[in-house]
Amino acid sequence: MKKIIAIEEIGMFLLAVFAFSKLSFQWWVFPALLLVPDLSMLGYLAGSKVGAWCYNLFHHKAIAILTFLIGFYYKVPVLQLSGIILFAHSSMDRALGYGLKYSDAFNHTHLGLIGKNK
Repeated sequence: MKKIIAIEEIGMFLLAVFAFSKLSFQWWVFPALLLVPDLSMLGYLAGSKVGAWCYNLFHHKAIAILTFLIGFYYKVPVLQLSGIILFAHSSMDRALGYGLKYSDAFNHTHLGLIGKNK
C-alpha cells in the first residue's frame, strides 16, 4: 500500500510541476521555494501541540488548493505560486513517507511512525 500511495503522490508532485510551468516565474524559483513549508517546524519550539498545528497547516493539501484557487480567482500570481509550492511540497513529503503530524510527537504521523524509533 505504501508504494501505491508514493506513486500517487509522485503523480501529484508532477501535476504541481506542470501547474508551475504555466506561471510566469523563472524555473529556479520552484526548487528554491520547495522546502520553505518546512519552516513550519519552528512551531515545535513552542511545544508539540503548537508544532503539529503549524506543520499541518502548511502541509495540508486542501489549504494548498484553496490558496492556489484564491490566487487564480483574483489573478494574484504569488498566491498561485504559494499554493503550488505548498501542494508540491506536501506531495513530495508524502511520497517519502512523511505525513501530517499528531500532537503527541513529531514522529507520529497519519502515515505511521517515522524516524529511527519506529
